[in-house]
Amino acid sequence: MIRGLYTAATGMNSQQNQIDVTSNNIANVNTLGFKKDRAEFQDLMYETLNYTAGQTSETTRNPTGIDVGMGVRVSGIQKSFLQGDLKQTSNPLDVAIEGNGFFRITMPDGETAYTRSGAFKLDDEGAIVNSNGYRLDPEIVIPDNVIKLTIGKDGVVTATDKATETIVTLGQITLSDFINPAGLAPIGESLFKETEASGAPVEGNPTENQFGNLRQGMVELSNVKLVNEMVDLITAQRAYEANSKAITTTDDMLDIVNRLKR
Repeated sequence: MIRGLYTAATGMNSQQNQIDVTSNNIANVNTLGFKKDRAEFQDLMYETLNYTAGQTSETTRNPTGIDVGMGVRVSGIQKSFLQGDLKQTSNPLDVAIEGNGFFRITMPDGETAYTRSGAFKLDDEGAIVNSNGYRLDPEIVIPDNVIKLTIGKDGVVTATDKATETIVTLGQITLSDFINPAGLAPIGESLFKETEASGAPVEGNPTENQFGNLRQGMVELSNVKLVNEMVDLITAQRAYEANSKAITTTDDMLDIVNRLKR
């Protein structure tokens, strides 16, 4: 009966983690470029009371065995990089990736981070930056003598010179992709960093090879589906309550045993 207390406790701890993950998904339902998390679980060690295929006589073996589980634990929390819905904003600096790829961002310490959020802006020098002022890599500067900024599906950034009314090319937006995007480390601010699990980045231009294309005047929304998250939240809550009931039942059984000894 003591085993039941600890086994149910592991279930409550695991369901609490599930609720934490689901709550974070719901909290970021309107975060641009956010990718939902999924908690994954695995069972713990087993106590073998009777080995499977154990000898029951000279000619027969036990067909099943007796293995009692010791509970559950969180084995991982995985990011889902499914495409989020695209929303039109008509802002010429908003860019969404339709397909595979990440924008590269230069952090203040010089390191490179990656993001799916393309809500870009201009800093005081005309450079394209994200909401935190971190510059897009490769760096693209928009001079103040141009109008009609255009970002093509292939990432080519052009504009019209106000003086000569000719089209000038200002730069090329490139993308990065990974063999295992789920291995990227989230660092907050809708940014990810490369890890050994993600593999080295593969760089290229939009629309080429495995890369998606860019959509100017649009942003990628979170890929969280609120209805699914509410169902997961209810399921986790009911599982938590069931494990709590198992602890209460085990405690009642122990109380009965204690009273029998008096």
